[in-house]
Amino acid sequence: MRISLFCCGLFGLLGLLARDTVCLAAERPNVVIMFTDDQGYADVGCFGATAFKTPHLDELAARGRRFTSFYVAQAVCGASRAALLTGCYSNRIGMLGAPSHQSTHGIHDREKLISEVCKEQGYATAMFGKWHLGHHPQFLPVHHGFDEYFGLPYSNDMWPFHPDGPNRFPELPMIEGDAVVNPNVTPEDQIHLTEWYTQRAVKFIDEHHDQPFFLYVAHSMPHVPLFVTDKHKGASEQGLYGDVISEIDWSMGEIVAALDRHGLSENTLILFTSDNGPWLSYGNHAGSAGPLREGKGTTWEGGVREPCIMCWPKVIPAGTECDELAATIDILPTITEAVGGTLPEHPIDGRSILTLLRGDADATTPHERYCYYWGNELQAIRSGDWKLHFPHSYRSLTGEPGQDGRPAGYSQANTELSLYNLREDIGETTDVKDQYPEVVERLQQLAEAAREELGDSARKQQGSGFRAPARLN
Repeated sequence: MRISLFCCGLFGLLGLLARDTVCLAAERPNVVIMFTDDQGYADVGCFGATAFKTPHLDELAARGRRFTSFYVAQAVCGASRAALLTGCYSNRIGMLGAPSHQSTHGIHDREKLISEVCKEQGYATAMFGKWHLGHHPQFLPVHHGFDEYFGLPYSNDMWPFHPDGPNRFPELPMIEGDAVVNPNVTPEDQIHLTEWYTQRAVKFIDEHHDQPFFLYVAHSMPHVPLFVTDKHKGASEQGLYGDVISEIDWSMGEIVAALDRHGLSENTLILFTSDNGPWLSYGNHAGSAGPLREGKGTTWEGGVREPCIMCWPKVIPAGTECDELAATIDILPTITEAVGGTLPEHPIDGRSILTLLRGDADATTPHERYCYYWGNELQAIRSGDWKLHFPHSYRSLTGEPGQDGRPAGYSQANTELSLYNLREDIGETTDVKDQYPEVVERLQQLAEAAREELGDSARKQQGSGFRAPARLN
């Protein structure tokens, strides 16, 4: 009798544990990340756009939360994407700049990407769009945790008809899995890029709605050269650039509609942001950083602060705003916590921001410091409302910007040690270092600690935390 009762109790306990496990699995969110290219801080309606409309993104913000102090790791394509997917400053992992068709390096096998975190938890995973973490087969998404991939291995301007001159770049390949399915993506093809990526995303949701999934949609647009389908031409008052953003907005609408159709929206974490600020030299083919200074390629706010919307109705309070500092490096640890996954064993720089997503009353940024790198050079550091720039040169647009796809030239500008209060001076217009010497000293100390860990080529140092970039054998 005792044995019988014991067995009944044991089986009952096991049943409860199994039930709890099933319930836990059912609670795990789907994850959708939409990452655009060169979209400025003010290029979404709810972030200040006026010459074009983004109703689907605005509705996403109404159902979720706007993050108004959200940062990328570097203001350039490849480095920014590496940071998003690994949770590391891109200089920590040796993924710098924007790897071209001549590059021999890519993402290292020992890096653990969001896709791999989710894959370990039984998620279906897919990536559609621009990769830019290495174009050789071993670096492609399907060898780094993604079940499916369809897209371009790098930027859409790496083609023979780039405005800077013919034959500068080779043909632009379209890849599916790890095979080239179109060796020469023409301008006529590029018209359909946003549409194609969206169709693939919707198909993936339809096919995997009955299991948890991670979907990463990295649009090639609005990186120049700009292309849009006929059905979105003339959709905005801003011309071609506005039309392109309108089609990206349509893309988000299609993805949300697919989630709604399968009853998945309530428990899906959707994140929308961009890889860096606007490429200002392209003028009417570039976006706007709004009140922020400068744009792509700089560590001023216009280069690295991006519009960010997160929606997860089950967790995120609707129609709210967060001005606490958060960044793409925080997305991997946040998703890892949300799906019950395991963080990489090696050091990462991001921290979970689930408390910020939930809007907890006492939630603050997890970062005492935030580092602004360009390549391996630490150019600025932020702590709280304060941002300290170190002496460095940067490219700055002077004179009239370009028009209709023809870029204007940049000049080289220089900045000295300067301090800004971003809460009072979001445009970084007034240097207040002389009024706050104690703040300057504190930020300099934080910077020295960062240099010890992450390095700073301007100081001829390399931190012990540095992991060398992957290279082809």
